[in-house]
Amino acid sequence: MSQRPHQKRRKADPPRRLAYTALLAVETHGAYANLALADQLRATSMTGRDAAFATELVDGTSRGTGTWDRIIAAASGRNPAKLQPGVRVVLRMAAHQILAMRVPTRAAVASSVDLAGQVIGERVTGLVNAVSRRISTHSLEEWAVTIGGRDALDIMALRTLHPTWIVEAFQDRLDADEVEDALLADNKPPVPTLVVRPGLAQRDEIESGTPTRYSPWGVVRPGNPSDVAAVRDGRVGVQDEGSQLVVLALLRAIEANGCSGKWLDLCAGPGGKTALLAGLANEHGSNVTALELHEHRAELVAKALANIPGDHLVMTADGTRPPLAAQSFSAVLADVPCSGLGSLRRRPEARWRRTPRDIKELTQLQRELLTSAVNLTRPGGIVAYVTCSPHRAETIDIVQFARTCLPVDVLDAPAMLSDVPYTTACGASDTVQLWPHRHGTDAMFCALLRRRDESKMP
Repeated sequence: MSQRPHQKRRKADPPRRLAYTALLAVETHGAYANLALADQLRATSMTGRDAAFATELVDGTSRGTGTWDRIIAAASGRNPAKLQPGVRVVLRMAAHQILAMRVPTRAAVASSVDLAGQVIGERVTGLVNAVSRRISTHSLEEWAVTIGGRDALDIMALRTLHPTWIVEAFQDRLDADEVEDALLADNKPPVPTLVVRPGLAQRDEIESGTPTRYSPWGVVRPGNPSDVAAVRDGRVGVQDEGSQLVVLALLRAIEANGCSGKWLDLCAGPGGKTALLAGLANEHGSNVTALELHEHRAELVAKALANIPGDHLVMTADGTRPPLAAQSFSAVLADVPCSGLGSLRRRPEARWRRTPRDIKELTQLQRELLTSAVNLTRPGGIVAYVTCSPHRAETIDIVQFARTCLPVDVLDAPAMLSDVPYTTACGASDTVQLWPHRHGTDAMFCALLRRRDESKMP
């Protein structure tokens, strides 16, 4: 269909057009926001301030999807689900610019109308203009109160851009005065953190980097990690400090308990923790076997281990039914699949894709994997149960299952990270719970379990 003359004059600025294209892929194809954005940045070669603006639009619009939709519904009197996908995306972008960015209202409305006219058609510009203007009549706080009414939980969820069930999960694990800080920390994208692989690199090799607060291997460095030569050649990896700290806790438990023998990474993909563990194993006269269910992720593990000295093995296998002899490892890392609620700051759309039903399905798998990990551990050996989630069902409830159903003793995990403050998990004082607002890390959970020698039990 040919365009009308005035329609041809519409011109969306490149950063907004790029953000729209990435967000439409998220909305219609289930793409991951960070990957869709990266694809568009590569395709357009956009850099500098334009790239930064597009990144904030993609991340912020994704983070606020549920809140923006409720505000759009209130402002338009329409169910956003019944709007065409492109219109939903444009209106969410408008809401984020008006309510959460320093974009002048007039510019946000005008640019949204121009974008809609260019990428969708003139027929929707009147709707976009009217709804965007209506959105601008209130602040985010005012919309939250207007929509949430007297429901304090709903108001907090709207204001912090989270589903209510996640707010409830955080309330269950934190003091009341910390909950909002924890939720808001999810909305601040982290600065990239690197990890030097033992025996291959030193932290002072990384220019423009700052040593992490707690991990002895970490470096915080703004910018693209692939700009670092040591990252490109595999001597340095990209890894959140929280992931480094759970490996440190396991290492200290191994040393404190005099464990000798082979180490296992039960759920290894994509291999960041495996590479760190393997470098440490080599320094301790051991080696690592890595299991990964999916072949393409097993290939990533093998790539991560390519430069690590030692006789390490990668196997494509199901961790719940591993092709390994029972009680054959002195230490096992069980970094199990989880909801990922601890890494919402780096996966902006994830909070709206997960549901409480997912938690129920995941916890059954987590119990099976932990049982397998314990079966593979020799008496006196150590299992680190790790999740990137603070949800009770995935953390302390699983540890309670271990206490009652498995032949293990739960060790004092916070003691293994005594130099990191405020790590004790609410509800299980012998486990570790990290938080973005406390530690600047992902919300990693770690429990350390020592396999009992059943032959010596009465």
